[in-house]
Amino acid sequence: MSEIIETGIQCLTDEAQAILDLVPRMGNEFEQSVDLILNCRGKVIVTGVGKSGHVGSKIAATLASTGTPSFYLNPLDAYHGDLGMIAPGDVVMAISYSGNTDELLRFIPLILEREIPIIGISGNPDSLLARYSTVHLNIAVSHEADPLNLAPTSSTTATLAMGDALACALVKVRHFKDADFARFHPGGSLGKRLLSKVRDFMATDALDIWTVSPNDMLSDVITKISQGRKGLVVALDENNDVVGIITDGDVRRAMQRHREAFFSLKVGDVMTRHPKQIRMDAKLSQAADLMLSNSIHALIVLDKNNRFCGIIDYFACV
Repeated sequence: MSEIIETGIQCLTDEAQAILDLVPRMGNEFEQSVDLILNCRGKVIVTGVGKSGHVGSKIAATLASTGTPSFYLNPLDAYHGDLGMIAPGDVVMAISYSGNTDELLRFIPLILEREIPIIGISGNPDSLLARYSTVHLNIAVSHEADPLNLAPTSSTTATLAMGDALACALVKVRHFKDADFARFHPGGSLGKRLLSKVRDFMATDALDIWTVSPNDMLSDVITKISQGRKGLVVALDENNDVVGIITDGDVRRAMQRHREAFFSLKVGDVMTRHPKQIRMDAKLSQAADLMLSNSIHALIVLDKNNRFCGIIDYFACV
């Protein structure tokens, strides 16, 4: 094994251990921190300098995306007008591994003056930050993963993990659901599946969907399946009600099974009767779940009058 790979493995091992070392410290202080955030009537303002600031920005983003109004504030900006962003009812989460970062400590009295609770996160329970915090979370590490034991590596990993632990605990106690998460991520794939309707993504174009009669010769349907972009045709009866569906796979299997007799078969002899259906006003996530649970790649879509109006395939749902 090369020295490069060994160093990478050692880094991952050290950082993983730094997170595991937090487990025995998960006690009253952690519960109190969650309670402070849970009962916060305003916002959670996360602050820190340097690498702690970068980690704090990510923690704030995670909290915001999981139902806790939160944003990151650089302490240096607070001295130049941004202190107005903090109001009674807020909670401040202050991050400093040493707990004695000068820029952060000069910011703390301004918070205490407003009687705003502080959740301090540091690796030094005897620091000034710990002393003036309402609640202090100890994220001390035995050493940094950096071979020189200088660059913030294990310590920033532990800090980030503690922030994630707070967010996860809040998700649990708030009974936060995937639909709630989607409302904060409307542009993502999860938001698409949970907020969008089948009608928004179903195929209705004749080039996508060909319809046939159960009495049509199966040999004549091959061309329509090939021309359609969904690899299937829908069988409708004389009342235009869906009675079956045929995919390109159905045709191949029919050829193998019936051989020379294939050309005498009709659509009704091969089609899948009573295909799975879904209403056009159903959520996209429902369509995806229905297809996964039945190991199929497409669903018949019905309108509010239960009439055939389109096809939704799995790729449109993800």
